Amino acid sequence: MQGTIVRALAGFYYVYSGGITYECKARGIFRKDGITPLVGDEVELTVVAGPYEQPSASSPEMGVAAVDRILPRLNSFARPPVANVELFVLVAAVKHPAPSYLMLDRVSLAVRKKGAELLLCVNKTDLAGEGQLEEFAEHYKNACLTHFISVKDRKDIDALKTALKGKKAALAGPSGAGKSSLTNLLLGKDLSATGDISKKLQRGKNTTRHTELFAGDGYFLFDTPGFTSFEDPELKSDEVAELMPDIAPYAHKCRFSDCRHLAEPDCAVRAAVEAGHISAGRYESYKQIYKDALAAEKKY
Repeated sequence: MQGTIVRALAGFYYVYSGGITYECKARGIFRKDGITPLVGDEVELTVVAGPYEQPSASSPEMGVAAVDRILPRLNSFARPPVANVELFVLVAAVKHPAPSYLMLDRVSLAVRKKGAELLLCVNKTDLAGEGQLEEFAEHYKNACLTHFISVKDRKDIDALKTALKGKKAALAGPSGAGKSSLTNLLLGKDLSATGDISKKLQRGKNTTRHTELFAGDGYFLFDTPGFTSFEDPELKSDEVAELMPDIAPYAHKCRFSDCRHLAEPDCAVRAAVEAGHISAGRYESYKQIYKDALAAEKKY
């Protein structure tokens, strides 16, 4: 019997199959082999008991089973801990908290390396000051699909839903960006707690405590804990340019085949920045991520 892990909590895995959710434990072989089942995994399971005969109003009808095998994954992520993500929706905010382009760009590289599509969702457009939305658009031109929304005003939510159709999508973003509120809005239910922004720290309170997969209107959504960093330790310096869609087309047009796009003469990437084809901010992110990856390589 096959199903999908839709929730992982306190050592239990909740697997949806055939209209029933089963509370499961993973076989000991997983622990022995150092494998951890993830939300989003397609698994084989053995049913131990069918649905409870008299489920309460607060506890949905549920069976009991054991997870026997994890089927091959499309991809998997450690932070947030999810598998088989087709579309990664990175939720940022215009302000409160202020956006960190470098952090967002680091995430985008990790996502692309894992083979998932990327969509940047910029929330709180109702708070945008003069030129702030244009700044976002300039930074990510030719880099990724970007949606500007306001959860508070319900602005442009329908367009975002259209982009999610047919996808198994993960929503993630820095705490306070409105990810949980957006999840609630996209699913039409109050499934995730939401919190206020810490005025002193100007960052959000992490209101999502575990990862869960929900069914929406023609799409599936992972709800994941907030994060402040998302880095792939296996990222190599020579991969950085290739994983940035706005930079990659120019990376092989340089005078030298081993150009690092830093200070070498006749660099097509730097020429594209000067010509306005690549935003200066994205190029700064490239340099920092490249240097960090290079430094990590030298350690080992």
